[in-house]
Amino acid sequence: MGLTKWLYLAILAQIAIPMWVLLLNAKRKSAEYKAGNVSEDAPTDNAAWSLPVLLTSNSLANQFQLPILFYVLCFIFIQMQQVSLLLVVLSWWFVVTRWIHALVHVNTNYIPHRFVSFLLGVLALVVMFFYAVWLVLQL
Repeated sequence: MGLTKWLYLAILAQIAIPMWVLLLNAKRKSAEYKAGNVSEDAPTDNAAWSLPVLLTSNSLANQFQLPILFYVLCFIFIQMQQVSLLLVVLSWWFVVTRWIHALVHVNTNYIPHRFVSFLLGVLALVVMFFYAVWLVLQL
């Protein structure tokens, strides 16, 4: 399997996170609704939901922040035909840290663990960014 294919797989693994969180959020909201625990404010106020629903809702919103930069960077590398082993390793590093971040976020939401996974993911993204800048300057 070529390196570009491994990068595409990392992108798909990252896309799987918001899909999973969305399904988990729907399951949690459905359970709340069936249990009769939904207040009148729930349709317009996420804070009106129970903590598990609030956690998945917040996690879902979080999936459209840093990961957007990841997608853009990956497609820049693909477009430039500069997919390297370093980039693939950094991409998977980012994806694994984002999965850990999401799992912590929707379960215990233990901030020290969430923060460490966030920082490790940001580190991978920063290295990818500077690698992209370096490659563009080589043109």
